[in-house]
Amino acid sequence: MTPLNLLARCGLAILLSGLLTACSGPGYYLQAISGQWKLMRAREDIQTLLDNPATPPELAGQLELANRIKDFARQSLDLPSDGSYSSYVAVEGEALVWNVVATEEFSLEAKKWCFPVAGCVPYRGYFKQHRAEASAQKLSARGMDVFVSPAAAYSSLGWFNDPLLSTMLSGPDTRLAAYLFHELAHQRLYIRDDGRFNESYASFVEELGLKAWLKAFDRQADIEQWQQRRQAASDFSALVKRLRKQLSELYASEQAEPVLRESKAALFGSFKGWLDELRQRNWQGKRYFADWSDGTLNNARLALYNTYEGSRCAFLQLWFEAEKDIKTFHALAEQKSGLSKQDRADWLNQSCTGVASTSDL
Repeated sequence: MTPLNLLARCGLAILLSGLLTACSGPGYYLQAISGQWKLMRAREDIQTLLDNPATPPELAGQLELANRIKDFARQSLDLPSDGSYSSYVAVEGEALVWNVVATEEFSLEAKKWCFPVAGCVPYRGYFKQHRAEASAQKLSARGMDVFVSPAAAYSSLGWFNDPLLSTMLSGPDTRLAAYLFHELAHQRLYIRDDGRFNESYASFVEELGLKAWLKAFDRQADIEQWQQRRQAASDFSALVKRLRKQLSELYASEQAEPVLRESKAALFGSFKGWLDELRQRNWQGKRYFADWSDGTLNNARLALYNTYEGSRCAFLQLWFEAEKDIKTFHALAEQKSGLSKQDRADWLNQSCTGVASTSDL
């Protein structure tokens, strides 16, 4: 997948308060407005917290770190950093938003939900886990494959001054940096109706940012570990593409549904075996992507993965076309965002053939 922190998470939410279409019911409308309002109301100014001697030292250190990462994002990654993440909110639980992803039983295409500003996106966010689970159950009852993914961070795409969340602060500095680089990238470039472009772009900027962050402080041991994880992610991506190809061929066949269902289950079972073999062969037994062996594995999860990581090769090629200059890279990405929908989709689907290795980022 994946930038470093995406080894442990599957996605980030984009949830805009009140911007619902007619196809969204009043219950969803109310939970979105209520959740966003409570979030904005709970914000505490970071500088005020830093100036307050009663602020716990651990929290103060994390807030200072967030400020340094924001400065780095502006100076080294050409990302906007004014306004957003200058306030802080303590969040209960492991996530702020829970994303619901759904596909038809024999399809790898995610169902789209449409919003006036964000456009159509391949997931639907809820501020409460039980609401997301209830929505997932309804979709599952209709025969769809469903996956619910917790999101520790989110972006309102610049419509609000998004707060730093307590859910973003757990773990090492690289995890917080990854969240901020990703979300600020959404503010740098976002286009309507193309979740795959938006998330792949933000994920790639996140990856560039993490490598640059580690290099800036000469953290060679961490860089080597990052490269190992990045190589594992590349191996895993190839495995996912293999599975998607076989499932696509299966779903395109004219076999009866019971046969499709049985063959589908067999392929997902085989995938877990392939993953075990990959761990032993390439990863010295390390359980990268362990949740893919132990957790839900279905079309919806593959669709979510593809939204974030399915177009990495396209952006990697763009990075080398930009001669590794971040401002040029952003400009070229903006040019690609202006392609027609079909041309953009074709560009996003390109392979990594001939592209340099991860270590050359």
